[in-house]
Amino acid sequence: MAFANNTLIVRRVLIAKLVKLWNENQLVESIDRIPLEMSPKQSIARGRCCIHKERAVLKYKMLPILGYGIDQEDDELKPLSAYAQEALSPRPLNKRILTVVDEACTACVKVSYVVTNLCRGCVARPCAMNCPKEAVTFRENGQANIEHSKCISCGICKEACPYHSIVYIPIPCEEVCPVKAITKDENGIEIIDESKCIYCGKCINACPFGSIFEVSQIFDVLAAIRNGEKVVAIPAPSLMSQYANPIEDIFQAIKSIGFHAVEEVALGAMVTTRNEGEELREKLEEGQQFMTTSCCPAYTELVNKYLPEMKPFVSSTKSPMYYTAEIVREKYPDAKIVFVGPCVAKRKEMFNNNCVDFVWTFEELDSVFNGLELEIEKSDGTICCDAPKPGKGFARSGGVAAAVQGMYPNVSIQPVLVANIDRKNVALLRAFAKGKAPGNFVEVMACEDGCITGPSGKIDGSKSRKIFQKAMDDI
Repeated sequence: MAFANNTLIVRRVLIAKLVKLWNENQLVESIDRIPLEMSPKQSIARGRCCIHKERAVLKYKMLPILGYGIDQEDDELKPLSAYAQEALSPRPLNKRILTVVDEACTACVKVSYVVTNLCRGCVARPCAMNCPKEAVTFRENGQANIEHSKCISCGICKEACPYHSIVYIPIPCEEVCPVKAITKDENGIEIIDESKCIYCGKCINACPFGSIFEVSQIFDVLAAIRNGEKVVAIPAPSLMSQYANPIEDIFQAIKSIGFHAVEEVALGAMVTTRNEGEELREKLEEGQQFMTTSCCPAYTELVNKYLPEMKPFVSSTKSPMYYTAEIVREKYPDAKIVFVGPCVAKRKEMFNNNCVDFVWTFEELDSVFNGLELEIEKSDGTICCDAPKPGKGFARSGGVAAAVQGMYPNVSIQPVLVANIDRKNVALLRAFAKGKAPGNFVEVMACEDGCITGPSGKIDGSKSRKIFQKAMDDI
């Protein structure tokens, strides 16, 4: 879930600037000047040592927007204009999904627990007396000090301190990763091991320096549109949580980017509902204790990489994106299909299943709107968004279970909702796999309230929840 912060704003401003230049046919000619314009002479560096460092950060942050992984490009003298020229030319789609902008990564020091100046040097000294490794010592002024070479980060000293003078200092991206896929290299820079990553996207918004980026496909899509190819957008139902406008108006704005058509993924959600409900009925009749959903690609990545014991319980039904793409390909056989959603893991699903050609996030979509100076206006009536309400409800935690229950009222469904894949819920799912599930239909979503709080949305969850609820009430 993305909260408003300066790094997020910079990311979106960069996307909008590049799209604006593309629209004006000036991307190649003007892109090299963007770092200078955003960090001009006599300006104050924001969180960096100097404007030259800030310019370097801005330069490298534009590479993943153009579709490049940072570690895939090692020519420091290669100008942005050369990358932009390549991005607008026919090229194979980059299969990298996440990348760390090393210039932006501050190599956070891993110390875990630190004694602040709130320490009163009390006589009781519970921090030292309860430390299992004798890592707490005392300075001449009586204040406590933690020897990090001995500390095992158990946190006992923090809990014991009566003045709350010991604080826990995490490395934000590592702390939020539920599967420990992020570690430091020999230079202290964070690296993402994609063989371990489940693409939940939590790290992107956790980094306070905005150093983790998705490798974008924005310009692959825009280039296809400009080249006259038929391109169809299929937005996820959670799009209704991002804008207060009617869904028809939002679809009209998407089409005005240059898409040939815009089709609802909520249509595919109904196919998922039917297939998953039938599969659940069959498995329960066969005596299987429970079945889990399969439409969240971050969850299926988790199962494939970390919970093999859960595999027999995971539905074989495909996701709404997959079934919607099937519908669209039958309707537009020669079209390129672009899924638009709030999810990093959908890029991985795209490469795994070859069901769609490109993926855009809601953040990217909104930045494209800004770059093209497009406003969401009243639909002209040519856009139809009549997918059934249960399909639209897939966007929120509980939506899949509710849709299946509604379509199969004669099946005794006892739903269990697991929303937010964190370390605690990973352990919970592992326990379920041993036969401890409290229900027979386990709906799993990687984000805390389902797709409406996805990592690549344009607004934070407190707003998206309200907007989505009102949209559903209005149907």
